[in-house]
Order: sequence, then C-alpha cells, then structure tokens
Amino acid sequence: NPNFTPQQNEEVYEECSRGHGHNYIVEVTVKGNADPQTGMVMDLKKLNRLIKQEIYTYCDHKNLNQDVTFLEGVIPTAENLSTVFWKVLAPKIKDANLYRVRVCESQKNVAEYYGDVLN
Repeated sequence: NPNFTPQQNEEVYEECSRGHGHNYIVEVTVKGNADPQTGMVMDLKKLNRLIKQEIYTYCDHKNLNQDVTFLEGVIPTAENLSTVFWKVLAPKIKDANLYRVRVCESQKNVAEYYGDVLN
C-alpha cells in the first residue's frame, strides 16, 4: 500500500509486501438460460477469447503495481483483482449474465466477487 510505511506494509502483507509474482488462476462464471438450439448459456470459446483479450493480454507476465493501466491505484490483492476484473468484463458480456469472478493466488488463497451482491 503506497500510503503505508514500509513497516506497516510488512506488518499487514508480510512476505507479500515485497515484489514477487503469482501464477493466478482466473475463473469466470456466467449464468442464464441455455439456448434451446445450442444447449449453451454462452459460447465458452467466445468467453475465453474475451478473458484473454481484456485480462490476460494486459496482466500476464506484468508487474500489476506498475504495468497495467486499469489497475492503477489498486492494491493487487486477489480480492481487488476479482472486483476489477468483474468491472472490466461485465459490460462486455452480452450473451449471458456475469455471475462470478474467482481469482486464485494459490490453492489456499482465493477470492470471489459476485458483483455488488454480498454472498
């Protein structure tokens, strides 16, 4: 957090207060009624292309604190990333309703965002 002293960052974020990387897993879930002709709520290939285009293109192998314009001023925790990714993707998903964005930092550290609804 740029508003914290180095000591405060160390106390709050521990080892994550220093520069490091993650191999995030991002899961996006949509909901809606399946099309009777296709049996699909949405073409998942289309959804995957959208995720690659809008998220991975900008975030993969990047310093999230410095290199990603839409993350400027955002502390890149899994919680914040899931929220920002939702805001990026939701207006672009036309064929279904965005239900959940899940960001896995590790097997034990996971954050899910469901829009403005608290679950």
